[in-house]
Amino acid sequence: MSAPAISIAGRAIGADHPPYVIAELSGNHNGSLERALTLLRACAEAGADAVKLQTYTADTMTIDFDGPGFVQEGGLWDGRTLYDLYEEAHTPWAWHATLFNEAKRLGVALFSSPFDPTAVEFLEQLDAPAYKIASFEVLDLPLIRCCAATGKPMIISTGMASPEEIQEALDAARAAGCEQIILLHCVSAYPAPPESMHLTTIPDLAARYETVVGLSDHTLGNAAAVASVALGARVIEKHVCLSRAEGGVDSAFSLEPEELRQLVSDARTAHAALGTPQRGTKSAEKGNLAYRRSLYVVADVAAGEPLTPQNIRAIRPGYGLPPKHLDTALGKLAKRDLKRGEPLALEMFAE
Repeated sequence: MSAPAISIAGRAIGADHPPYVIAELSGNHNGSLERALTLLRACAEAGADAVKLQTYTADTMTIDFDGPGFVQEGGLWDGRTLYDLYEEAHTPWAWHATLFNEAKRLGVALFSSPFDPTAVEFLEQLDAPAYKIASFEVLDLPLIRCCAATGKPMIISTGMASPEEIQEALDAARAAGCEQIILLHCVSAYPAPPESMHLTTIPDLAARYETVVGLSDHTLGNAAAVASVALGARVIEKHVCLSRAEGGVDSAFSLEPEELRQLVSDARTAHAALGTPQRGTKSAEKGNLAYRRSLYVVADVAAGEPLTPQNIRAIRPGYGLPPKHLDTALGKLAKRDLKRGEPLALEMFAE
């Protein structure tokens, strides 16, 4: 039994609906409001259902300190302090109202990942239609309760979380009043190797927690995201940038606008192809039934003569008796004169 559909800004999300594609802007605006607006418009034009921001400041995330644990070691951000990285990547709060107004004009949903209660309070003032809990915040049950208390739908990424931690997050959200929750399978690696994805976790999440499920995907390209649709993902989240060549904090594993457009198209095609279990002739196949083999008269047969391998055969088209009747037909006497090219029928056999 599938979980009930969830609605964000009037768009239904669930088993019977095409995948809901979220374009994550993250810090790929590179510190430019105009670039953020251009990226928002590109995402809307590519067909994304929603665009997502991250709402924090460097000071709400960490402290300005370069001691042990506060400096990145290895990976895309090697050598950067947490404070410096968040200072560069954050989306200034002063931009939010402009971005929300533009999203409304474009007809695309815009919401955010808040990282502390002040961000939730701020986003409530902008009438954000939903809240996303980032994988790294799954343990922050006070933040989850704060988002849930708004009564808005919540999307929770599960990267790094144990089954017990996922259940705790769900329990906290539900106890605080949230009734619409989506869980996203996620591998919190940037980029994530395809072999690390274990996409079969998606149906397990759906069955274990009885929620709508999806994928927050950090792999390169679209293959994993499209494959996830066949496993039940009804939300797909991917980072986006205007151009990987132009850089950005997350650009190395982000889609460009044309790739996002292809993801939207391919995900919807994959969902349409799922259909329902069927046996027998499919509606799209009916026109080709004529090209199956059937029994035909291949040489003239006079009335009273026997049917032999020389005068009846299984050939195309398919308007005669099915080939399974060949052994029964051989040796029968023709009830009337049979002409070459006639489809064989039971009434042609003499008693």
